[in-house]
Amino acid sequence: MKVRWLVAFLLTAFTGVTAAQQGQVPTTETALGSVRIPRSVKADGQDLKAGTYQVRLTAQAPTPAVPGQTMERWVEFVQGGKVVGREVVSIVPAGEMKDLMPGPDNHKGPGSGARVEMLKGNEYLRVWIARNGVNYLIHFPA
Repeated sequence: MKVRWLVAFLLTAFTGVTAAQQGQVPTTETALGSVRIPRSVKADGQDLKAGTYQVRLTAQAPTPAVPGQTMERWVEFVQGGKVVGREVVSIVPAGEMKDLMPGPDNHKGPGSGARVEMLKGNEYLRVWIARNGVNYLIHFPA
């Protein structure tokens, strides 16, 4: 009987830890994945050429802070081991996904994927990365 209770307790604890890890915004530097940007864009006012980049979330928040925008950080675009650009990313936790249209993981819960798309008459490029139930949106003027 004691063994059953112990097993039940351990399973409950493990399930709770796993659920807590899904959908939480990382607080440290984290690799978000790789994206292919199909055309040159402006990232933080600098040219970012078309190409494939590793996207890395930093721990640094943009300054000055935008009122009402607390879920923003910088991402770096890495190519050949060197940071070649950076831009502000808007972070959308899983709990707020109902307010957005389906993303790269097709809104099927925690998942991973990336989508790059042109918006508003080809004036803006959006990179949408979903990773572990958290969505990262990066917008560039084209």
